[in-house]
Amino acid sequence: MSTTLFDLSGKVAVVTGGNGGIGLGIATGLARAGAAIVIAARNAEKSELAVRSLEKAGLRALALTVEVQDETSVRDMVGKALQAFGHIDILVNNAGISVVSMPQNYSLDEWQQVMNINLNGSFLCSREIYPHMKAGGGGKIINIGSMTSLFGHPVIASYAASKGAVVQLTKSLAIAWARENIQVNAILPGWIETDLTAMIKQMPDYQAAITARIPQERWGQPADLAGTAVFLASSASDYVTGIVLPVDGGYAAM
Repeated sequence: MSTTLFDLSGKVAVVTGGNGGIGLGIATGLARAGAAIVIAARNAEKSELAVRSLEKAGLRALALTVEVQDETSVRDMVGKALQAFGHIDILVNNAGISVVSMPQNYSLDEWQQVMNINLNGSFLCSREIYPHMKAGGGGKIINIGSMTSLFGHPVIASYAASKGAVVQLTKSLAIAWARENIQVNAILPGWIETDLTAMIKQMPDYQAAITARIPQERWGQPADLAGTAVFLASSASDYVTGIVLPVDGGYAAM
């Protein structure tokens, strides 16, 4: 199979929440495949550090500040990305937060904040970029779900609900925009070592129980998401849309 199927040279990718963890792992993979990267996130200082690390490796990147739950902020970010690069071919909706609490203890504000960023943010960014992908003849949207898109979890019900909804959004957008040659797919990361999961290291019994269920007997690293993202962002997946792909070391199959 020709490696040109996975060549992203000349493509521009926007990665929300791309300044750390899974987002930066994916951004780095896309950049190494040839894409210019827009790191779109809230923390400008962290985004600039991420861009410098990519540039140091000889990769093209730009940092833009965005609040994905805010329509005006999203519109401004997309406009600046288009001004810088002229087009957007790939969108990775990765920005997300979680509130750890038993369901009965959530305030409505806490619940809505998770929904606003994880679900509404994915919708707003997709909607804003859609007409530009359509005008350009197509594009790729990759939504980042979670193992909690499949399984419940007692202390992150808002996160699980939002990520389950992201999966249904993915399928609906895939159907709605198929005729515009826009493929929309979701990646469900398994247990990945990031700042978001760092607290589990303080619970060794829980961490051991998770690891015991992973057939590959290890937690993933952000770089483990890169190859899947490149596939879904490239012409290799032109006839793949509306799928939900776990990248979990076999956790969901266990």
